[in-house]
Amino acid sequence: MRLGAVIITMGNRPDDLRALIDSVVRQEGDPIEVVVVGNGAPVTGVPDGVRTVELPENLGIPGGRNVGIEAFGPAGTDVDVLLFLDDDGLLANTDTAELVRRAFAADPELGIISFRIADPDTGATQRRHVPRLRASDPMRSSRVTTFLGGANAVRTKVFAEVGPLPGEFFYAHEETDLAWRALDAGWMIDYRSDMVLLHPTTPPSRHAVYHRMVARNRVWLARRNLPAPLIPLYLGVWLSLTLARRPSAAGLKAWFSGFTEGWTTPCGPRRPMKWRTVWRLTRLGRPPVV
Repeated sequence: MRLGAVIITMGNRPDDLRALIDSVVRQEGDPIEVVVVGNGAPVTGVPDGVRTVELPENLGIPGGRNVGIEAFGPAGTDVDVLLFLDDDGLLANTDTAELVRRAFAADPELGIISFRIADPDTGATQRRHVPRLRASDPMRSSRVTTFLGGANAVRTKVFAEVGPLPGEFFYAHEETDLAWRALDAGWMIDYRSDMVLLHPTTPPSRHAVYHRMVARNRVWLARRNLPAPLIPLYLGVWLSLTLARRPSAAGLKAWFSGFTEGWTTPCGPRRPMKWRTVWRLTRLGRPPVV
């Protein structure tokens, strides 16, 4: 099973990037071809044999990863599986690639694997990094309904069948958009606690665009993928959760700005999921209203 790896970078963490690439190179089994995408930045200091693509502007996380996918041929199909890894992460173990190969080989319905993210100093995994509602035990592997964008593996047949990440999202919820489309097409998603990416513990709100993009893309996600009766339920639940978390006044203002933007701007093609997919999501523990 042929594996490739896509890493996007803004060029501001060269030492971390090199350490990540070294951890990929050290993986047991057949070598993994690595493509580094400079998202509006030059790529420097990478070892020989690593391909680079330098973009003239920042296309955002999904846009940059889509360029990386196409570097492996149409929809990435020059390889069987692509790893997507944050440039400040590090594969903790040398057998992760072999675990990925075995998992996909053993389950032809498996389309996406979400790795466990652990802090390199404490080993702790944040609840938000466990992609299910029952997140208290990060060491429990399970079927899930979404995945973590910077620590995952995707069978390239998924991209060939359902399309790429939604580039227009730029940042936030692009993984869930792809996950819902993959589930609707019959693929499954696993969270695997034994496949570990070490990554510093950081709050998502460190990004200046966080509140606006999260709200806008939440609306786009619903408009693109949910049956019409579920759209107000889903967005109503997330509005309530946002208010319950009591963000700052500036954060709340940015959130409502993004929420309005999500309704007033094009969201891309609408392909509502089948009702049997809604039932599948519900059986997996996360109905598409939360």
